[in-house]
Amino acid sequence: MRLTDILDPKLVLHDLKGQNKREVLNEFSALLHRNSKIRDSHEFLEVILAREALGSTGIGDGIAIPHGKLKSLNNLILSFGLSRSGIDFDAMDGKPVHIFFVLIAPEDSPGDHLKALARISRILKNRSFRERLQQQEAAEEIYNEICKEDEQYGP
Repeated sequence: MRLTDILDPKLVLHDLKGQNKREVLNEFSALLHRNSKIRDSHEFLEVILAREALGSTGIGDGIAIPHGKLKSLNNLILSFGLSRSGIDFDAMDGKPVHIFFVLIAPEDSPGDHLKALARISRILKNRSFRERLQQQEAAEEIYNEICKEDEQYGP
């Protein structure tokens, strides 16, 4: 599974404005709802915040991968956001988060959900890739960087 199979270019935010966890998640909720990817913004926020309550998805090195499962979905949805200033997302290393991949999966697809999380984690291990993402000025440039990096890891 490639990330570009599930990442819609319209779901890339190149300059998140949120100053805290809830505000950033609200931006993603609005984006997904506006693009008809989710039906219920409130349900999305409940699922993501419930997952965050179990432990932060801020994994360190300026990265967070908020994720969850919704009953009303038929396929995986991936969104990306970049916070220029960085926000406190309760990351494991205590550092601000700049890079966000938000993954939403149907409730009945645990295998695909885990494969997507593993793929995201794998490409984000590359420090130069993370730096290149942060240097891009537009959503299209970010999407293209993700496509190039994702391609290197094969199907």
